[in-house]
Amino acid sequence: MVVTNPWLAGPSPRRRLEPERLEERILNLLSSQNMCVLATVGEDGPLATPVRYFHLDFTIVFTALGTSPKMRNIRNDPRVSIGIFAPLVGQASSRGAQLFGKARILEPGHADFESYWPVVRWQSDHIERARDLDDPPLGPISVVPADRIVYTEHWLRREGYAPRQIWHRTQLTD
Repeated sequence: MVVTNPWLAGPSPRRRLEPERLEERILNLLSSQNMCVLATVGEDGPLATPVRYFHLDFTIVFTALGTSPKMRNIRNDPRVSIGIFAPLVGQASSRGAQLFGKARILEPGHADFESYWPVVRWQSDHIERARDLDDPPLGPISVVPADRIVYTEHWLRREGYAPRQIWHRTQLTD
């Protein structure tokens, strides 16, 4: 039998990546994708919502109507989980991350709003809707600084590393 990726066979290695290399891989994933699944908890239970996101280092930023179910859920319970993944064409290409953190909703005028607003690329939406680029849509933004990230990349097995790696904000390198 022909085996495309023989390094996928057998037990997974357990070796951990160095923090700097893990951070680089996570940031590569965050920079190369733009959709995530945001999981919140509401009165009726869990809600998983596809959301277009932006990021600033290990903080996810997204926009939404302030009255949407996900924003209502965040106001009631800011604990969220976010799933981000690259397209899967086979086990060797399996690459994704689960981010865990507490979401904050920032309204225009909030002291931290201007720190995150520049990463939101709203211009393409305005062009698509024939809206004036001199009139930015200043509504609420949500920011989720990741406290913990579970990163999975099966290609790491080829180099002798565990395919699942754990990152914590407390180990953030400079």
